Amino acid sequence: MSKPLPSMTDRTWLILGASSPIARAFARLVAGQGTRLILAGRDRDDLARSAADLRLRGASAAIVEIFDAEDMASLDALADRVKQQTSPGGLDIFLAFGLMPDQKAMEADPALATRCLTATFTGAARLLLVLAPHLEAGRAGRVIVLGSVAGDRGRFSNYVYGSAKAGLAAFCSGLRARLFRQGVTLTFAKPGFLDTAMTWGLPGIFYAESPERAAATLLYASLKGKEELYVPGFWALIMLIIRSVPEKIFKKLSI
Repeated sequence: MSKPLPSMTDRTWLILGASSPIARAFARLVAGQGTRLILAGRDRDDLARSAADLRLRGASAAIVEIFDAEDMASLDALADRVKQQTSPGGLDIFLAFGLMPDQKAMEADPALATRCLTATFTGAARLLLVLAPHLEAGRAGRVIVLGSVAGDRGRFSNYVYGSAKAGLAAFCSGLRARLFRQGVTLTFAKPGFLDTAMTWGLPGIFYAESPERAAATLLYASLKGKEELYVPGFWALIMLIIRSVPEKIFKKLSI
């Protein structure tokens, strides 16, 4: 995509899950517009390398913050640090973290399933709730949240992770209505397959979008105030078909 982007020198993008391929691509995209970046994740060394690279790419600043999506106290502490470092009205958020263990492993170990639900839904919802008043106080800002096509219908092969993303979609629908009243937009994205190490070699992968193209799609959608989208767009038709299959047939499928 070659559309011109606006200057973002007055913005701070908080990138949550900043080591993921799509978050990394998004950070590079907005860095070129002079934005200030807060890179939040678990791997300090990796984030420090990314921060150095982003400063060279044009970011006015790139700050590293560490948090654990399964630890509520860690999430609250991160939110407090972000609020101290940003002014109301100057903060934008890109949320791209979650945990997707193997479905069979979670069935064998419910504690692992709980970790998936906590990191993917509870942690994300908690952090957004804590930061929401800061966004509202400035009556400006954009929030982009990565969901998944897996949240559209509980499937045999990944219903635990899918349920966490479904819950996040419902949460973001309500949060969007709250933030809208204060001039803040929320874009909820439902990616299909992305071309990352997570999908490499998996059976059934028929097309994987590049993180760079997906990141650009999400940024342009947010700038336009789009509320929800599939990435790539053809997943809207695929998921319409999947949602339309009668339950008595769907429960027999192994997808």
